[in-house]
Amino acid sequence: MQPIVAVVADVRDFDNYRWHATPQFYLEAAMGVAGVLPMILPAFGERIDYEALVGRVDGVLLSGSKSNVHPELYGVAATPDHEPFDEARDATSLPLIRAAIDAGVPLFAICRGLQELNVAVGGSIAHEIQTQEGIADHRAPVSDDQNVRFGLTHGVAVKPGSCLASIVGSARVEVNSLHRQAIGALAPRLQIEATADDGTVEAVSVIDAKGFAVGVQWHPEYWANTDETSKRLFRAFGDAVRAHAAG
Repeated sequence: MQPIVAVVADVRDFDNYRWHATPQFYLEAAMGVAGVLPMILPAFGERIDYEALVGRVDGVLLSGSKSNVHPELYGVAATPDHEPFDEARDATSLPLIRAAIDAGVPLFAICRGLQELNVAVGGSIAHEIQTQEGIADHRAPVSDDQNVRFGLTHGVAVKPGSCLASIVGSARVEVNSLHRQAIGALAPRLQIEATADDGTVEAVSVIDAKGFAVGVQWHPEYWANTDETSKRLFRAFGDAVRAHAAG
């Protein structure tokens, strides 16, 4: 059987229904490049037994999303400028992250997922980073063409000797950029794996993790079939998932 990876759903309301869904790019990259079977996990929060869940899946994938982690979860008063929120996803992702790390289940966190990872283990989020002095505009280009929006637009420096360096095989890689928030205070359990030229944290890993536990701020899922760095990230995640599944 293919190893199973839990993908936490976003919650969306449309067509008079409430949907628990995940963008297809993440599912395609997981199945087609990582070689795992992605299973969408409904965002049911405290109704889920996370200890039991991580005992029955072989990995966890956290996708990006338009929504932001609710600021009250890292000690900041919420304002309309922080929206949109998805509190059901927050209530599911954060305990799942902690359970996965404790159980040694491979974890790959992308964009919002990286921010969830940081908050889950005690860090904070910086908002509207493009307004800060010396920080570049990391938001997506304005375009109806997804290839333009997800284009590889800037380089990141990969920390020598890091987990990420062993995966991508380079000291510098080109990435895309579609975010207006980023890691603020880095959680004590995380270490920086890569940064943008302006100092923005672009990748992290969990210091005390028993296995693969990596987060990136960019979107490797979009180019996972064609970009070597993106492909290597998903293949490394898949390899870790298979190793975990094999015991």
